[in-house]
Amino acid sequence: MEELRPHIENLYFRAFRAVDDRSACMKFIEGHTHVLEIFGITQITSAKIDWVLNPNVYVILVSAEEGGKALAGCRVHIADGKTPLPIESAVGAMDERIYTMVSERLAAGTGEFCGLWNSWEIAGLGIGSVFLGRISIAISSLLKLSTLFGLCAPATYRNSIRGGFRVINEIGINGKFYYPEEKLTATALLIEDTIGLGATHPEEIPNIMQLREKHQQTIEFIGSNGLPINLHINLEL
Repeated sequence: MEELRPHIENLYFRAFRAVDDRSACMKFIEGHTHVLEIFGITQITSAKIDWVLNPNVYVILVSAEEGGKALAGCRVHIADGKTPLPIESAVGAMDERIYTMVSERLAAGTGEFCGLWNSWEIAGLGIGSVFLGRISIAISSLLKLSTLFGLCAPATYRNSIRGGFRVINEIGINGKFYYPEEKLTATALLIEDTIGLGATHPEEIPNIMQLREKHQQTIEFIGSNGLPINLHINLEL
């Protein structure tokens, strides 16, 4: 019988630059590593920890109380032409065209949505695949990124497409790669317009715009279990 999880009434979302809060970064790493270990995944580029020293990395961390244990998170990496994006490190050896795609978009501002995870406590509620995706797209425009790359697992594919990502059919096997190991697949994705959101599902656009325009707010979110959760958002970068 599945263990019952206590209902979480409040979740706190905080965005910050990685180099500005080492302690919070360590909470992110601890939580992300634990989730990957549960699934036996060790060779994944977005789980490397050198990003904590990168001034072009921004983190979104989720906890049940302010400053508490990390329950979920994700990151946005800004491409700087020097440090490869995680997607470049992940699939570049399999298809060098990813390097060209990133470099062509560098001048206009590009980056990557990566390192998405959530813990058992909130798994299945839609916090990770839905809400962290919205926040990352909203933050990307605030960071002056006109395009945004991603490398998603099958579980997050549908919500990524709703958010405005398209499959990068130009690389891999119609955008797919055997990654992080041969028995698993990942799909390379790209939002072509984080500002105008031209490819984003119409129902998602107001949600992203609300986050973009109001950086501190509380939103009542109905989880997939049908119960309300108060999401306290702080996107002041």
